[in-house]
Amino acid sequence: MDKAKHLNFWRDIRRESKPAERRILLSSLALATVLSLGSPAALLAQTTPTSTPKKKAATAQTSKPASHASASSKTGSKSPARSKSGKKSSKLSKTAPKKSKYTAKPTPQSIRLASAFVASAQLRPMAQQLASTRSAAAYAGVQNYAAAHPGEAAAAAYLALGHAYSLDRRYSDAANMFRRASTAGKALDDYADYLGAQASLQANRPADAYTLLDHFADRHPDSIFVPTAPILLANAYLQSGDPQGALRTLQPLANSPIASHADFRYALGHANQLAGNAPVASDIYRKLYAQLPLSSEAQQARTQLQAMALPLSAAERKSHADQLFNAKRYTEAGDEYHEIAKNSSGLSTADLDALKIYEAVCDLKLKHLSRHDVEKLPETGDDSAALKLYMLAEISRTENDATGHDAIITQMVKRFPSSRWLEEALYSGGNMYLLKHDAKQAIYHYTTLVTLFPRSTYAPSAHWRAAWLNYRTRNYSEAARLMDEQIVQYAGGIEEPGALYWRGRIYEDEEHNFPQAANYYRALSTTFANFYYAILARQRLAIIGNKAAADPSPVLAGVHPSDAPDLSPELPENDPHLIKARLLANASLNEYIGPEIQAAPDSPEWGALAQAETFASYGEYTRALQSMKHSGLPYFALPIDQVPAIYWQLLFPKPYWADLVADAQRNGLDPYLVASLIRQESEFNAGAVSRANAYGLMQLLPSVGKAMAKKNGIKHFGTNDLLNPATNLALGTTNLKQVLDRFGGQAEYALAAYNAGDVPIRLWLASNDYKDVPEFVESIPYTETREYVQAILRNREMYRALYPIR
Repeated sequence: MDKAKHLNFWRDIRRESKPAERRILLSSLALATVLSLGSPAALLAQTTPTSTPKKKAATAQTSKPASHASASSKTGSKSPARSKSGKKSSKLSKTAPKKSKYTAKPTPQSIRLASAFVASAQLRPMAQQLASTRSAAAYAGVQNYAAAHPGEAAAAAYLALGHAYSLDRRYSDAANMFRRASTAGKALDDYADYLGAQASLQANRPADAYTLLDHFADRHPDSIFVPTAPILLANAYLQSGDPQGALRTLQPLANSPIASHADFRYALGHANQLAGNAPVASDIYRKLYAQLPLSSEAQQARTQLQAMALPLSAAERKSHADQLFNAKRYTEAGDEYHEIAKNSSGLSTADLDALKIYEAVCDLKLKHLSRHDVEKLPETGDDSAALKLYMLAEISRTENDATGHDAIITQMVKRFPSSRWLEEALYSGGNMYLLKHDAKQAIYHYTTLVTLFPRSTYAPSAHWRAAWLNYRTRNYSEAARLMDEQIVQYAGGIEEPGALYWRGRIYEDEEHNFPQAANYYRALSTTFANFYYAILARQRLAIIGNKAAADPSPVLAGVHPSDAPDLSPELPENDPHLIKARLLANASLNEYIGPEIQAAPDSPEWGALAQAETFASYGEYTRALQSMKHSGLPYFALPIDQVPAIYWQLLFPKPYWADLVADAQRNGLDPYLVASLIRQESEFNAGAVSRANAYGLMQLLPSVGKAMAKKNGIKHFGTNDLLNPATNLALGTTNLKQVLDRFGGQAEYALAAYNAGDVPIRLWLASNDYKDVPEFVESIPYTETREYVQAILRNREMYRALYPIR
C-alpha cells in the first residue's frame, strides 16, 4: 500500500479497534511495513491526534465488553512524570525500556503472514458469523468481501467459504473455494492444499487430491499437516484403486508417531486388503478394533473383516463391547452384546446367559430396566452373577428399599469380594446413604470399598467421604486419623485441600493445638494458593494470630507447592505460527488456532496466552476463557504474583462490566459475586441456552425471566429477550437478590439454591447441626452443587484481588 493509505489505515486501527485487537494489528502491521516505511512507532507519533473526542456512554442495550490489557503491557497506567513543582516534566524518563524476551527479527515468511493478517482483518466478523450460522446472507457477505478484496484478503475469504461449505457437506463447492484460495494468496497455502484435498476426496475427486498432496512436505515443510498428509494421500491412492501407491506412502512411516493413529492404521489395513495381503490386513484390523475401540475406524475395521469373510470372534467383540460400556456408550454396548448372542455360533449356554445379563446392565444405565426384567435373567455362577446382584441393588436403591439393598450388599461381599460390580455397588450404596443422611451406613459402604478395593478409582472419594462423615458425627479422633491418611495416601487428589483444612480445624477447635493447626493452614495456603479452602485457611490464620511455633506434623512432609511453569507475559510477535494462528482466526478456522500455536517449539511458555488473546482481541471472551481453562496450567495452585497479570485477566474477564456493576449495585449485590456467578453459569456467553432451558449470561429459566420482567416493569417480554446481555443482567440480578433474601443474605445458601433449587437446601438446613457455614458447604451431598458453590466463592475473591474498586 502507498504511504498515504498506510497512514490512514493506522489511524483507523487506533480509532476503531479494541486495545488487544489493536496490539495484534499493530504488531502485525509493523512486521508488514518495517522494510518499506520505517518505524511504525514514528508513524503513530505522526498520526496520533492531539485530543480524542469523548465517546458517549454506552446504553444498557449497546454496552460492549471491556477489553483486556495487552499481553505486553502493564496493568493500569501511570500519570506523566512531574517535576518537584508538580508540573509535567518535559524530559523523557531516562529509564531504559524493558528488553523483550523474544528478540527474533522479522523474516520474509513472518512479514508475508503479517501482511496477510492486516489485509484480511476486516473479514473476521463476517467469517465468524458464516462459520456459526452458515446462512445465505452470511455466505453472500463473505463472497462479496472476496470479490472486493484481492490477494491475501480474498484468499482468507475463500478459505472461510470452503470451511463453511465443508461443514455443510457441500464438498465439491468446498474444494472449489479452497482452490481459489490457493490461487488468490500464498500465506495459508498449506491449509488451502490440505483442506482442499480433504474436500476433493469427500467429493470423490481423488485425482485432484493427489495433485494437492504430492510432495506436500517439500512444499510446506513447516505445516502442521505434514504428519497427516501422507494418510490423506494414501486415501487418494485407495480411492483411485491404487493400493500399491498407498503402501509406498504409508510403509516408510510404520515406526513414526503417526503410525499409532487410528486413521493411519485403517488406511494401512485397507491398502493391504486391496493389495491382496489378507493376513496382514486382518491382523491390522483386529488390533485396531481391540486397541482403539472408541474410534470410528474400529467399526470400519469390523466391516472390512466381515467383507473379507474373516469375522471377529465372539471374544473379540465381547472385549470391544466391554470397552464401549466402560466409556458409557451404553446403547452401542447393548447392541453389541445382543448381536454377539444372536449371530455367534458355538457359544455355550453359560456364554449366552452372561451376554443377556451384560445387555441388561446397559438397559439399566439407560433406565429401561425393571425389577421384573432383572429377576427373569438366568442364574449363573460366574462374575455375571455379581452383575445381576448389582442390578438388583441399584433397583432397590431406586425403590427406596434400604433393607433389600443391604441384604444384597452383604451377599455380594460374601460371594464376590473381588468383583468390580461389588465395587460399583458399594460406592453407589454409600452415595445413597449420604443423600439419606444416614452417616453410619454411608461410612460402612465407603470404608468397605476402600478396604476391598484400595486401588479403585472411587477410593480417594470414598475415603474422604468416610472421613468427613466421621467429622460430621463428631467422631473427631477417627476423622483426624482418616484425614491425615487422606493427605498421605492420596496426595495431589482433589480432596487434599479439604483434608488439610478440616484436619487443621480439628487441631484448632477440638485439640486446641493452635501451632499445629497453623502448620496445616500454612501448608494449604502455600500449596493450593487460590483454592476455596486456601482462602478459608488464611481466614483461620488471621483468627489464630501469632502463636508459639511447633514442628510440622510428619503428615505434611509430602505437601509442598508444585513448580511454577515458565509463563511469558509477552508473545513472540515474529513467530510465524503465532501470526498464522491470528490469520486463521480472520478466516474463522478456529479449530486450527491451537494446533498452529502449539507447533512453535517454545509455545509452552506462551501458547495458552496466545490462543486466548487471539479470541479475546475480538471480544470472544467465552472462547478465550475456555482456552485458558483447557490449557492444563495449574493457575489456582499458584500465587497471583507468580502468574503474569494478563493470564488472570483472561481467566477472569470483565465483559458487560458497566452494566453488571450498575445492576448489581441497584439491587444491593456484590458485583464480584455477580461476575463470579456468570463465569460459572455461562462463561460470559450471552447466547448460551442450557439443556435445562436456561438462557443467557445468568442462565435464567423463561418462567423466572417473565416474573422478573413483570417485577421490573418490562412489557412485551419474550424468552429470547434473555439473550440480550443488558436484559439478562437486569433481570438476573433482580432474581439473585430475591434468592439471597430468601436465605437471609447468606451467599453460600443462595448459591446452592441457585444451582439445586430451594427445596433441597432447606431440607439440608433443617438438620441445624452445622458448626459454621463452611461445614454446610462441605456437607452438600450433590457434588455438582458443592463444587459450584466453592468455585463461585473462590472466583469472587479472585475478582476482588484483580480488580479492586477504588
